Amino acid sequence: MKKLMSKMMALVMVTAFMVATMAGCKSTPKDADLKTAVETAIQSSPNLSASGVTVDKGVVTITGQVTDEASKDALAKAAAAVPGVKSVVNNLTVEVAKVEVSADTPLALAVKDATKDFPTVAATVNDGIVTLKGELNKGDLQKLMMAVNALKPKKVDNQLVIK
Repeated sequence: MKKLMSKMMALVMVTAFMVATMAGCKSTPKDADLKTAVETAIQSSPNLSASGVTVDKGVVTITGQVTDEASKDALAKAAAAVPGVKSVVNNLTVEVAKVEVSADTPLALAVKDATKDFPTVAATVNDGIVTLKGELNKGDLQKLMMAVNALKPKKVDNQLVIK
């Protein structure tokens, strides 16, 4: 009877140990599943123009282009919030703003219109660069420069003599 009780007690202890071990082991998500979950989380962003996601042992690397720093940070946080992600390597880049340059003929017409109130100013346009020559009162300079810069030339070459 003692032998039977000892065997029974050993069996109970082994079973308890196995149950505790199995319960303590959490299954970690597979990298492929994490990749899918992270892609779903970040692709909902309208500020993401191109993306790539790789996962290695729970470490997520995100690449692509975004429109601003806030979007870059938000996407990294969204990736990190996916259950099972250990860390995020944020290789997103922020797009450089494109400068819009007006063509010479329409720009020249617009510059002519912008300078019509300043008869002592001569303006020329070449390759998107506006060159201003002549004389101008100091009080009119800011108004003229704002009008010309609003036309989005590549550059304004101010050669005016200020009185």
